[in-house]
Amino acid sequence: MTATKTWNTEEFWGLGYDFDPQWLLTPAQQELQAKLIDLCATVLRPNAIESDRELVYPRKNFEALASLGLLGLIVPQDWGGLGENHVCAAMVVETIARYGCPSTAMCYTMHLGAVAALLFRAHHSTEFQDLLRRLDRDVLIGSLSYSDPETGSHFWYPVSSKAERVESGWQVHKKASWTTSAGFADWYIVQTTSPEFDGNYSDLSCFLILGNEVIAEPQKWDALGLRGNQSGTLCVDGVTVPLNRMVGPKGDGTASNDEIVDPFFLLCSSACWNGIAMGAIDIAKRHVTRKKHVDVGMRVADYPTIQDYFGEAIIDTNACRCFTFSMGKLMDDLTNQCDWSIHADLTALPRATYLPWYWQIKFAAAKNVAHVCDKMLHACGGSGFKKDMEIERYLRDGKAGWVMGPTNEVLRQFVGKLALLGFDSLDYWNQTVNERVLHNEVKKLDAEGKRKLAAELLQQADAEDLHQAMRPLVGSGV
Repeated sequence: MTATKTWNTEEFWGLGYDFDPQWLLTPAQQELQAKLIDLCATVLRPNAIESDRELVYPRKNFEALASLGLLGLIVPQDWGGLGENHVCAAMVVETIARYGCPSTAMCYTMHLGAVAALLFRAHHSTEFQDLLRRLDRDVLIGSLSYSDPETGSHFWYPVSSKAERVESGWQVHKKASWTTSAGFADWYIVQTTSPEFDGNYSDLSCFLILGNEVIAEPQKWDALGLRGNQSGTLCVDGVTVPLNRMVGPKGDGTASNDEIVDPFFLLCSSACWNGIAMGAIDIAKRHVTRKKHVDVGMRVADYPTIQDYFGEAIIDTNACRCFTFSMGKLMDDLTNQCDWSIHADLTALPRATYLPWYWQIKFAAAKNVAHVCDKMLHACGGSGFKKDMEIERYLRDGKAGWVMGPTNEVLRQFVGKLALLGFDSLDYWNQTVNERVLHNEVKKLDAEGKRKLAAELLQQADAEDLHQAMRPLVGSGV
């Protein structure tokens, strides 16, 4: 382990490695971390200030990351990548957020999620493999586009989307309310309802869409924090793509969600929030150890209240960090250190089994970062309000954690319902009838109300029978 953490060739002014779980990293990963910290000091952090003030997308930072091979971090070495594992992915995101640029860290999180979704089904696709080989060489930034304006943070429910089989391939329609790097990424993994959709929203498919095939409105982006990530609307307006641009088989979207998109997003976004919390602690440490009150002969750091703030913040954040890294370690164990060849078997979904645990790490990290950034602002006093100290930027960036979908409200209810009522109670796609509630509501109706409801239900049932009877005729071209 590196004995001294450096910053621009000098000793780092924040917390040293003594407060980092370095034992979780291999020597090669520690070396990569040190190089990345240097890159943050010289390139990423100066660019972060510009991104925040001017709403500049951090492409320059991605170019710098590509110089270390980080766009292909989890791509197998045989396909030109670094072949790294889940723990390393979490470390890289945390490092970028802490020392460099939180906006870049979130864009990079979405990039890794898109890369993982492509790797999941790249084994028999030369086109996908070619794209993966060129990530760093050509600085090809990817992103995920899964949200929907009608369902908000319930991103697994794409009401405003569809895909149809046409003579030359797939015609894709997608409206997304939130897409990180919208209009700036070079390629996107987009989720829609499957071709031949019959009303079952668990029937989802994924497509590779290129940057020149989307419509975005980045000029509308102006947010409280993470101002460089350009998370805005995205539209794929009936674009026809070749057949080989479907990622995986038709209907593979649910498996991709549970095995890849959720695990990678929740792991890496949790690492982002943990990095922001640590970054705020670093900045505040620099201030309180230098600021003196000459009237009483004490530094701010000498006050017991300030020491209490830091002790609690470090302990809580390291608990979240270790929780996050432990899930990365579990994912490594499940996949033989992120070996993508296991997914040549389309039924291999080892990460998906532990989905409720990924929900928990995101909730914990997003809850913690808001609290820690608040306390570090308090520790810095009025000086913390100054933009040049940067703590107010970290505070604003950290606020995104709670509200980024799936929101913490959604996640804590998922975990609670799962624990108390079982998995079926989650009812992702609104298919399970709650008999207790239904009968209780019907019980409130008088006789006339029940007759009226019965008539409406019979009418709906007749319409559904007619629709089902017509489907074979439509399919045959009649």
